[in-house]
This record gives sequence, structure tokens and C-alpha cells, in this order.
Amino acid sequence: MNSTEDLSRTVDSKDAFMKNFIVVFFGIIINYINGSFVFIFSRSPVFYMESRYILYIHLVINDMIMLCITVTLNVVIYTMPLINVSTCCVLLLVGSMTHKNTPLSLAGMAVDRYIAICKPLRHSQICTVRRTYMLIILIWTVTFTPGLADIVIVFLTRPLTIFTSRMLCYTLSIYNTSYHLEKAVAVNVLFLSFVWITLIYTYFRVFFAAKTATTDPVSAKKAQNTIILHGVQLLFCMMSYISPLLELILLPLFPNDRGKILFSNYFITNILPRFLTPFIYGIRDQKFVSYFKKYFSVCSGKVRSVN
Repeated sequence: MNSTEDLSRTVDSKDAFMKNFIVVFFGIIINYINGSFVFIFSRSPVFYMESRYILYIHLVINDMIMLCITVTLNVVIYTMPLINVSTCCVLLLVGSMTHKNTPLSLAGMAVDRYIAICKPLRHSQICTVRRTYMLIILIWTVTFTPGLADIVIVFLTRPLTIFTSRMLCYTLSIYNTSYHLEKAVAVNVLFLSFVWITLIYTYFRVFFAAKTATTDPVSAKKAQNTIILHGVQLLFCMMSYISPLLELILLPLFPNDRGKILFSNYFITNILPRFLTPFIYGIRDQKFVSYFKKYFSVCSGKVRSVN
């Protein structure tokens, strides 16, 4: 009996170690790549005056924050399951905001590209730097409200001692009242509808504009491929709105596979979409690539000169 229990603990420990290793490894790699683009942006004032690059860097920084928070929570769940509820609420609030920021930011970038391609003469007047930063502030404000509402519901429906207790730091563990469920459904449906309507309209307009207005078949193909890749990324990101509902459905049906469901859901909705961002908006952008090569060739030249 003891040997069976020891074997079970060993298997669980190996499983936890592998899951933590995978998420930490991918988190470091993605943040390193994204950090390189943030460095290029900060050293190149030419990007400061274009709305598309400001929105892109906001998306990158948001993804970096989100990965730091979610990877930390994922590791904490396995290594130190019970933590202070107040601390957990703060982490969940930031994680929720950054999670919902990504689709909204991509929708804003889609609108920017739609105006640039379909209304190029008015793009500089509509998509100003000031309006771009106002849009970013609006995105953070909109995503802050549902997260704050979750905390207020806990404050109103449960004893205040819960904020000094220790619990599993997971959304459904703390925000598990009927009010949280109704709020989550309403907010997710509202966000989902808004983002999808925006994306469908702008993508079709940009797609047909690129197809009919571009005479160079290579450029047209590149524009279409970018739109397709953008759509794939958004498809993954949009799952962040329905992932809590999927967990509510799948966990009762497969209680023995709780760990696999939570890990798979986290990896698909948090890690995979962040892999696509550098390739779609960074590496495929000629201006970014040129500055990227410039700075890193200078850095490598300095290293060789020191050697």
C-alpha cells in the first residue's frame, strides 16, 4: 500500500514538474522575443509617431505582463496551492485584464489597418498618436471593470474573513457564486459579439481591398496571408472568453482529468496565441526587421571588437 502511494506521489510530482517546466520554458522564450521588440521600439523614435506600432508594442507589453502573471499562477498552483485570497484577487484581476486586453487590442489594430488600407487619405487624421493612447486607456478601463466587479461580488456575498484566508488561487475557486457565473456569461457574450462584429467587418473589407487594389500578386498574397494568420491568432485569443464556460462544462463530466483539462485550456488560450504575435507583427514587418537587424548587428559588432 505504501509503495502504491509513493508511486502515485512520484507520478504526480513528475507530471507537475513537466507542466511547470513547459509553461516556464515557453514563457521565457516568448517574453525574450517580445522583449527584443520592445527594446527596438524604445530605441527607435521613428516608431513613436505611427499608431500601428504603438498598438503593436502595447499588445506585446500586455502579453508579457499576462504571461508573467499566468505562469506565476500556474507554478504556484503546483508548488504552493493555498495562498492569501487578497493577493490572489490582485493577481487574478491583472491576469483577467491582460487576458481580455489581447482580443480588444487586436480589434483596434484591425480597425487601424482597415482605415490605412481603405481610407488612406484620412488615416493620419483619424489614427493620431493622442487617439491611439486614448484607445489604449479605454481598453484597460473596459477590462478593469469586470475584474473589479468579481471582487465586489465576493465582498458583498461572502464574509470579509475570506480575504485573510488561504485558498487555491484559481478563478472558479474564489469566484464561484451564481452572480459570478451570470456576470461572466454576460460580459463574455458582450465582448465576444463586439470583437467578432468588428473583426468580420474590417477583415473582409481589408481582404477585398488588398485583393482588388493590389496589382502586384506577391504583395496581394502577403497581405492575404497576414490577414489569415491574424485570424488564426484571434481565433485562439477569442477562446479566452469561452474557456471558463468550457471548464464549467468539462470538469463535472471528466472529474478525474481535471489537471489535464485546466493545463490544456491554459496552454491553448494563453501560450499558443502569444507565439504568433512576433511573427505576424514583428518579423513580417519590414521596418521592424530592418531596425532589428541594425541594432543587433551593431551589438554583435561590439562583441567581436571586444574579443
